[in-house]
Amino acid sequence: MTTMPALLDLEKVTKRYDSPGGEAPLPILKDVRLTVASGDSVAIIGPSGSGKSTLLNIIGTLDKPTDGRVLLEGEDLSALDEDRLAQIRNRQIGFIFQAHHLLPQCSVLENVLVPTLASKDTGIRNTAEGRARQLLQRVGLGERFSHRPGELSGGERQRVAVVRALINQPHLLLADEPTGALDRASAQNLAQLLVELNQETGVALILVTHALDLAHRMRRVFELRDGALQPAASNQ
Repeated sequence: MTTMPALLDLEKVTKRYDSPGGEAPLPILKDVRLTVASGDSVAIIGPSGSGKSTLLNIIGTLDKPTDGRVLLEGEDLSALDEDRLAQIRNRQIGFIFQAHHLLPQCSVLENVLVPTLASKDTGIRNTAEGRARQLLQRVGLGERFSHRPGELSGGERQRVAVVRALINQPHLLLADEPTGALDRASAQNLAQLLVELNQETGVALILVTHALDLAHRMRRVFELRDGALQPAASNQ
């Protein structure tokens, strides 16, 4: 019987940064191991400066580990050139950040469609606008297609960012403090939306957050402390 590879495998991922003055390199991540299946949801918590965003950037190919391997659908990311990594970032991974990074001069619909412009898949490009409209309707922005970001609330802008991250139908969604800039009500609404989209679309979700209520809505919760990733106490 053939076993399908996990969607994501981190194998002893280590990250060190050189210190000024010839001192020993500063360790940020130490032998991090994590396996994520399709449709899984994972939260990573930990104190500020513990390396959570660094880990997310390594998973998303925005940074590289000093040692260890990251395998996405069985493909060793460290063995790939920048062109292939760019394709993976555009097609297989969706990103949501604390800042929405929407283009202020573009409409909601145009912002959502930006990632499709680089796609070489004509099927994706040809169906992108219909999918964008459907997703915007799904997140409650059906009346906002032509609005610009400055005409939206903070929660609405972040929902646009979520749709933009999903437009190319990625297999993995990475969210770095997605509710950090929102008021409590907007944060709760976005948290519920992320849970529902994870369940509805089957996209695997890894999020970094300080919000424990959001973290514990994920199937698994890990804590990053002193460079090591361990199941959170309440998740063991």
